Amino acid sequence: MVFLRSFSRLARPASSVLSARTAPRVTSGASFLRQPNAYRTLTATASQQGKVLLVLYDGGVHAEQEPQLLGTTENELGIRKWLEDQGHTLVTTSDKEGENSKFDQELVDAEVIITTPFHPGYLTAERLAKAKKLKLAVTAGIGSDHVDLNAANKTNGGVTVAEVTGSNVVSVAEHVVMTILTLVRNFVPAHEQIARGDWNVAEVAKNEYDLENKVVGTVAVGRIGERVLRRLKPFECKELLYFDYQPLSPEKEKEIGCRRVESLEEMLGQCDVVTINCPLHEKTRGLFNKDLLSKMKKGSWLINTARGAIVVKEDVADALKSGQLRGYGGDVWFPQPAPKDHPLRTAQNAWGGGNAMVPHMSGTSIDAQKVCHYFSLYHSHPAD
Repeated sequence: MVFLRSFSRLARPASSVLSARTAPRVTSGASFLRQPNAYRTLTATASQQGKVLLVLYDGGVHAEQEPQLLGTTENELGIRKWLEDQGHTLVTTSDKEGENSKFDQELVDAEVIITTPFHPGYLTAERLAKAKKLKLAVTAGIGSDHVDLNAANKTNGGVTVAEVTGSNVVSVAEHVVMTILTLVRNFVPAHEQIARGDWNVAEVAKNEYDLENKVVGTVAVGRIGERVLRRLKPFECKELLYFDYQPLSPEKEKEIGCRRVESLEEMLGQCDVVTINCPLHEKTRGLFNKDLLSKMKKGSWLINTARGAIVVKEDVADALKSGQLRGYGGDVWFPQPAPKDHPLRTAQNAWGGGNAMVPHMSGTSIDAQKVCHYFSLYHSHPAD
């Protein structure tokens, strides 16, 4: 069986906090499961069919109302018929928490596990030890930090970890720009005021600003970070900055009108708005803690659509309350789904605003889901 087909390598140089995972044998590769000197494929014969385990969120009535909501247990990424026509078994669940979850019960004999960043099935070392037949762990989206990559390298001779690279970068970049404007223009408190039947312009205008003439910086300038900077250019910001271990080409910097800053702390001290667009790994976990937040320009805005664990949630909430941050927004949490008492659900600045947090939705727009489905099924190439 040729399964999910359009992925790119996960490994990147590990030269800075922005570099990705450091497990060189865990690669993302399309229809092949790569060993050091061989390729394995998931195949179906008359005597042996492959089992695919799909971990998604429940859509309920919303999945019925919109069949293109592919990332739900009801619509199953649109792959059930395709798999079953080839003789394979598909098991789909949203139940992923605890040792007795459906996820834990079914992973023991699954050859392929597919999940999404929006409702991730966490593949810990303990779970991987139970997965005796696992060959491939796929993220239907971008980011595989829910997988213990070191353990995956040691499981069953090496489990391939793959993702549909680039499938939703436009959707996330648009969400970043929207969140920046939502915070800078103080939109949420203004809308809430109208919804409750009030009218007090001064109350909301006192914390409303223009994006023009502000300094905006991105932590990492990969596929998403670069697109964010390009979309910000028409707003005539004072400066567009980026921090990354790998610089853009001089031609791209000139085209976008951006500048690289050598030190993260130096960039944070200059920025009115900071957007986090780096992967989650050992060097970025908890990166934005109390100490680093104190290096940011007082009263700045912080946006995070990368991964929730890159920030220390309690420290962000405290920074909002103290005024070190004027606002925090994004759509990523740790863990996911976020507990009801997660501090960033209700964190506010001193004037009762500054929170633009939503469920993990930036990369799962209807258009993004269609792109992910298309590239998964119709673009095939092996790993490098």
